[in-house]
Amino acid sequence: MLIERIYDEDLAQASYLIGCQANGTAVVVDGRRDIAVYQDLAEKNGMKIVAVTETHIHADYLSGTRELAAATGAKVYVSGEGGPDWQYEFEGERLYDGDTITIGNISIKAVHTPGHTPEHLSFLVTDGAFSDQPGYLLSGDFVFSGDLGRPDLLDEAAGGIDTRFEGAKQLFASLHDKFLTLPDYVQVHPAHGAGSACGKALGAIPSSTVGYERLYAWWGPYLAANDEQGFIDELLEGQPDAHAYFGRMKRENRVGPPVMGERNPLQELDAAVVARGLAEDTLTFIDTRSNTEVHQGTVARSLNVPGGKSVASYGAWVVNPETDKNPLVLLAKDQEQAQDMWDHLVRVGIDNVAGYVTGIEGLPTFTPKLIQPGELEKFDAAMVLDVRNKTEHTAGHIPGSYQLSGGRVMWHLDELPAEGTIVTYCQSGVRNSVAASALRRAGYDVVELDGSYAAWTAWQNSVPAV
Repeated sequence: MLIERIYDEDLAQASYLIGCQANGTAVVVDGRRDIAVYQDLAEKNGMKIVAVTETHIHADYLSGTRELAAATGAKVYVSGEGGPDWQYEFEGERLYDGDTITIGNISIKAVHTPGHTPEHLSFLVTDGAFSDQPGYLLSGDFVFSGDLGRPDLLDEAAGGIDTRFEGAKQLFASLHDKFLTLPDYVQVHPAHGAGSACGKALGAIPSSTVGYERLYAWWGPYLAANDEQGFIDELLEGQPDAHAYFGRMKRENRVGPPVMGERNPLQELDAAVVARGLAEDTLTFIDTRSNTEVHQGTVARSLNVPGGKSVASYGAWVVNPETDKNPLVLLAKDQEQAQDMWDHLVRVGIDNVAGYVTGIEGLPTFTPKLIQPGELEKFDAAMVLDVRNKTEHTAGHIPGSYQLSGGRVMWHLDELPAEGTIVTYCQSGVRNSVAASALRRAGYDVVELDGSYAAWTAWQNSVPAV
């Protein structure tokens, strides 16, 4: 048996390819939409992908289940659990608690583990060539290394009302009745790692065991004492802000993400064509440089989505394909980098990319306004906006600032002043630059705090006591 973990550092998301080496067939679990990685892995191991499935209706990325099935002819399996409000709306065989997918010597048993979401499945994997007992659990967003999937996400991002309390009760029951009944040796392979907003304290190690989590995860003592209320209280306390785009992911994943098919390589665009599109507002420019470079001069009305490992995350903060219909133009050093960034964007449903340019020469430019920490106190700001998470704001913030995390700003413009200047900051300036660029494009007068909270704190510490 082959189990391969495919990890996306951008979204801290893990998908898996499970293959039977005896008959050369494979299943992909929780795949993403840029599917070449799975096709290449299967080909490398002489396998054919014959089935695709997922643990639940995802909130943080757009599922690649339909994309991979269309490309390979694989059979689709999705959860049929959770009741009428949690049914997928596209074709595929429904899996219920106890149902099994079989490939060669391998059996993959669906285990209904609600809590994070009502329809959530985990998958118990048995390698029949060695044992008739399961040895591996693909736990999805149920159990992470050291943590659990948050049950409040439906309230925070998908329009639910107080679903967190029932979800927390379901998590307790899923742990008690399903997870903790497994042998301690069963290996646990979760769908997310450190940095994901699907939990509050995810570990960075890629896998664990039932026994290790039983003994050392924060929730272990509550289950041992059968303390459901204590478990619920700690579980719901201190969860991070959920990105607003999660609501769109939920809707699209339930209906079924559009199948892109084979994408043509991105082409380099002529600067004059891009300039005309910007002037006519038929194109949107994505400046992928660092905030430091952007502050030295950028394209007018552009969005800052810094290249690197967070293109999908930051892209979804500032581009909403349901309302932003302009094709995007990416700033990239070459075609390879542009293609890689596009791969990241399609993971969150941002598909409409016109092409790329390698520089901003010949395009309309402007320089973002900055303010120094020592100037802030006397500056006439309509609002000082902290775009960090609420837990960061609670730990320390600029007096009088208003907290609205960067992943939620563009969905909560009603909380911002309609007139006057908004001063924005985060911890170091990266998230701040992303959010500020979107606010400027939306017509707000924005001044960024140079160096953000870190610089303001350093300035405070350097001011002599009176």
